[in-house]
Amino acid sequence: MRGNFGAIALIMIGGLALASNLGLFDADLGQLLRTWWPLLLIILGVGMFLAPGTEQRRKGD
Repeated sequence: MRGNFGAIALIMIGGLALASNLGLFDADLGQLLRTWWPLLLIILGVGMFLAPGTEQRRKGD
């Protein structure tokens, strides 16, 4: 899950940046990031929490 999440996040961010640069929509990506950056931390935390195999690694320690 963790590897897939990172890949999907990068694809989405790149796609939004490209669409903005091509003029497909009018958005200030800098303002969006300044406003919504805490949401990225929450999503990363949930992704790490739900990652398969974390419980097995804890039991092995």
